[in-house]
Amino acid sequence: MARSFQGYMADTERGFRLKDHAADDHSCFGGEKEQGEVRLVELRGKLAQLQERLFAEGEQKVLVVLQAMDAAGKDSTVRDVLSSTNPMGVHAYGFGRPSDEELAHDYLWRIHAHTPAKGQIAIFNRSHYEDVLVVRINDLVKKDRWKKRYRHIRDFESMLVDEGVTVIKFFLNLSRGAQREQLQQRLDEEQKRWKFDPRDLDVREQWDDYMEAYEDAIRETSTKDAPWYIIPADRRWYRKLAVAEILVDTLKDLDPKYPPPADGLEGLVIPN
Repeated sequence: MARSFQGYMADTERGFRLKDHAADDHSCFGGEKEQGEVRLVELRGKLAQLQERLFAEGEQKVLVVLQAMDAAGKDSTVRDVLSSTNPMGVHAYGFGRPSDEELAHDYLWRIHAHTPAKGQIAIFNRSHYEDVLVVRINDLVKKDRWKKRYRHIRDFESMLVDEGVTVIKFFLNLSRGAQREQLQQRLDEEQKRWKFDPRDLDVREQWDDYMEAYEDAIRETSTKDAPWYIIPADRRWYRKLAVAEILVDTLKDLDPKYPPPADGLEGLVIPN
């Protein structure tokens, strides 16, 4: 019997280690790829309905954070899981290298402006976590400075939760071997070659450093109110299915309601 996708929530109380999470796991679904793709279509429909209710209600807010190594499928997860939702109520933001203006402020300055408003789902494709990942690995700030950022991030996300935001964080757990296949595919297929960035190879050489940094970040910042989910990403169909299942579960728990109709509408007939 398949277990719940909620089982991918990081358990940081028992000494969290990424190596305990198999990147090719698919034990939460009893079928294979074909059945998984059918299920994903069903989940898209459910997400569309729940998101419409969230938007119409105009009260609750959802923040989805996606973090992963290159080629793990952040972009396609956003595209394929949320393709049926109303773009008026779903906003995706990609946080790349900060601009000079952003660098002139604290590292959370550029993040806060994109957190969700009432009725909105905001998706961060990379996020404030880059400031305890890239910054750490490339020695962009001193260790005693970036280590304090775990506390800053916990406090920031706690504040968002206190203000009515539901925070869900996904780490797309891609193996080194699967990443090699994805990067090679980008090189070999002409229509995908535009995606290849030679700098990805430099980051790949730092694989072990990134795994250690991700492990520490997840251990330090996965909380009851802002949990991390470790999503197996070697199978693309399964990665999208897992994210969709968890998002549907989350929105069901929020149970957004359509607002009551305005007074005086009963029996109203639109004139010719």
